[in-house]
Amino acid sequence: MPSPNLSKSKCPMPVQEPSIRRGNFDEVALGYDAETAMEEATRCLSCKNAACVKGCPVNVEIPAFIAKVKEGDFEGAYQIINRASSLPAVCGRVCPQEHQCEAGCVRGAKGEPVGIGRLERFVADWHNENIGTMPSLPTPNGHRVAIVGSGPAGLSCAGELARRGYGVTVFEALHVAGGVLVYGIPEFRLPKRIVHLEIEKLRALGVRFETNVIIGKTLTVDDLFEDGFEAVFIGSGAGLPRFMGIQGEGLKGVYSANEYLTRSNLMKAYQSDSQTPILRAKRVAVVGGGNVAMDAARTALRLGAERVYVIYRRSLEELPARREEVEHAIEEGVDFRLLHNPVEILGYQNQEDPRDPKNGFVTGIRCVQMELGQPDASGRRRPIEIPNSEITLEVEAVILSIGTSPNPLIKSTTEGLTVNARGGIVIDEASAMTSRKGVYAGGDAVTGAATVILAMGAGKHAAKSIDRAITEL
Repeated sequence: MPSPNLSKSKCPMPVQEPSIRRGNFDEVALGYDAETAMEEATRCLSCKNAACVKGCPVNVEIPAFIAKVKEGDFEGAYQIINRASSLPAVCGRVCPQEHQCEAGCVRGAKGEPVGIGRLERFVADWHNENIGTMPSLPTPNGHRVAIVGSGPAGLSCAGELARRGYGVTVFEALHVAGGVLVYGIPEFRLPKRIVHLEIEKLRALGVRFETNVIIGKTLTVDDLFEDGFEAVFIGSGAGLPRFMGIQGEGLKGVYSANEYLTRSNLMKAYQSDSQTPILRAKRVAVVGGGNVAMDAARTALRLGAERVYVIYRRSLEELPARREEVEHAIEEGVDFRLLHNPVEILGYQNQEDPRDPKNGFVTGIRCVQMELGQPDASGRRRPIEIPNSEITLEVEAVILSIGTSPNPLIKSTTEGLTVNARGGIVIDEASAMTSRKGVYAGGDAVTGAATVILAMGAGKHAAKSIDRAITEL
């Protein structure tokens, strides 16, 4: 066993140069090679009471898989991860490890924590490139479960149940399976081939995918039970965008981040031969400070924008996006206008000629400057408007990334389903069951927009509850 590496810093992640990557949609982070992965693995102290595992929503045996990496047994490491996670290549790329597994790493007390996410990505990629075998079909147990939504919650639930022999069918409203993994996260952060491969592994386990099926419209939850499914898991996400309610939101060139990213990611609007229209503005404002805002801003750059602003009403310290994504955005030239808040979106209006094709297009965004006051209910300092501090930024497109809510369609078409004031489905935390017997829910449909790994943890938890309920009958 190699000696511990006492370096206070992670082994650097190779990346594309900023000046090059802002002009393409290729993956930014290039991944560790075997030598670097083994070197980073030696930074792990193999703690007996591993806080990293407690911080992982799907409870990956982190010290055990890292020990295998130290030995050069990369396939052994993959098998350990695969016992807990249905999507290791995805999680290694997009999970906020700094707030979860890596947050508890003891190496982080006097330096950087072990690069757990980077090692997970390496292991999953190594397996896919060097082994690539599909899982074997489990012995069927004769029971059937329906999954609504093919995002991370639905895929995790489907994988857990399929491994136990359940006949699982996943119903997806869009024409491609993957949910937010394919429509919400750009290619430069999560290549779609990775998502498609993970879905193929689920197909090998016997999971069926029915696309272009909108539960609540094409079929109802009642229809699923009538068709013989013994339980239904709702993992339909939170795809309903929120708006600010300010003047000018109806102008041409105003997008929700959800629409903007869906057009680019799912409909491939960034490709020269795509038939999906998207405004390739030279000056773009993105309102918001989360990971989705970073994705939208960096996508706008790659679509040809010369100036991209991120407008956020708090300071850099309160910015909720991952540090790595913020750093990448800054390196690529995104202009952060912190402590600013939009109050109006401006547009061109030719009153004398209503047929002027420029009519109704965005020309700018008016903002007020903010200062931070006392902490609010979230624990962050509350932004307060500074009088007489207005500024105007000249832009041709505005992308609003201020959050999303669960779509109300399932709620409105499913009898006996209780939701909260934010539109989230109410569940019993212990069982993940909703107010309707046999119907379970998890992920963003319950919590509102959160992270991929939290949704996966919710799907895994619900699968175990469904299995207990059915086997106890």
